[in-house]
Amino acid sequence: MSDAALLEPAIAAPARHGRMLRQVAGRVASGLVVLWAAVTLGFVSLQLAPGDIVSLLIGEQPRTPAVEAAIRAEWGLGDPVAVQYLRYLWRVLHGDFGRSYILQTDVSGLIASQIWPTAKLTAAALGVAIVFAVLSAVTTAGRSWARRVAGSVELVLASTPSFWLGIVLLFVFSFTLKLLPVAGDRTLSALVLPALSLGLALGAVVGQVLREGLERALEEPFALTVRSWGTTGLVLRVRHGLRHAALPAVTLTGWLVGHLLSGAVITEQVFGRPGLGRVTVEAVLGQDLPVVLAVAILSAAVFVVTSTAVDILSLLLDPRLRRDRS
Repeated sequence: MSDAALLEPAIAAPARHGRMLRQVAGRVASGLVVLWAAVTLGFVSLQLAPGDIVSLLIGEQPRTPAVEAAIRAEWGLGDPVAVQYLRYLWRVLHGDFGRSYILQTDVSGLIASQIWPTAKLTAAALGVAIVFAVLSAVTTAGRSWARRVAGSVELVLASTPSFWLGIVLLFVFSFTLKLLPVAGDRTLSALVLPALSLGLALGAVVGQVLREGLERALEEPFALTVRSWGTTGLVLRVRHGLRHAALPAVTLTGWLVGHLLSGAVITEQVFGRPGLGRVTVEAVLGQDLPVVLAVAILSAAVFVVTSTAVDILSLLLDPRLRRDRS
C-alpha cells in the first residue's frame, strides 16, 4: 500500500470535522437571526400598535405624570425610532425587559422567579414523552396485534387536550384515590399529574413516528446480520434499531417542545401551579405589555435553542447530513 493511501484517512478526518463545525456554526448563526427577528418583531409591534405607547405600557393603571415621565425616560421615547430600537436591542441582550408598571416590579426579576417551575414541568413532561414513546415503539414494532392496540391508545392520547386529560387524572388519582396532590408545587409528587397530562400526548405522536422508523430499520440488511450473531430481538431493537429510527422522532420532538411550552400555560392553571403560564395569563388579561413581550421573546429563545440542538443532534446521528453539499 502506498504512503498516499495510508495518509488519506488522516487527511480526511480533519476535513470531516471541519465540515461539521461549519454546519454547526451555520445552524447557530441561523438561530441567532431568528432570535433577532423575534426581538425586532416585538419592537415593531409596539411601534405600530394603535394608541399611545405610554398608554400601552401603563395598561389599566392610572396615568400619572410621574409614571409617564418614567416610561418616556426608560424607553427613550423622545429619541428617534432607530435610537429607540438600538437601545431596546441592547437592553434585551443584557436581559433587561423593562418594568411592569401594573405589578410595580422589574420584568426580568418576575420572569426569573417563575421560570424554574415551568422549566421543571416542561422537562418532566418531555421525560414522560420520551419514555412513553421509546417503550411503546420498542415493545410493539413489528407485532401486528400490539401495534394496533398501541396505535389506538396513542390516537386517543394525541386527540385529547392536555387540560382535559389533566382533569381526568385529577379526578382519578387526587379526588377518588387520593394518591397525589390536587395542586401546588411543594413536593415532587405534585409534579406527576401535570407532567403526565402534558407529556403523554407528545409521547403518543413521537411514538408513532419512532415505531414506523424502527420497523423500517428492522427490515434493513444490517438487522439480518445482527440476528445472525445470535442477538436477541430486544437488544437488536434497543442497541441497533433505535439509532437508525431516531432521526425523524428527534426532529419531531424538537419541533413539539414549543407545544409543551404553550400547553404549560393551561396545565399550570388546571393544577394551580406557579410558573410562566400563570404570569402570561395574568399579563394578557391585565394588558401588561412589557411582560407579554418578555414572555414572547423567551419563548422564541427556547424555540431557537431547541431547534438548534436538534439540528446538531441530527448531524451526530446521521453521518449523511455531515457531507459537504457544495
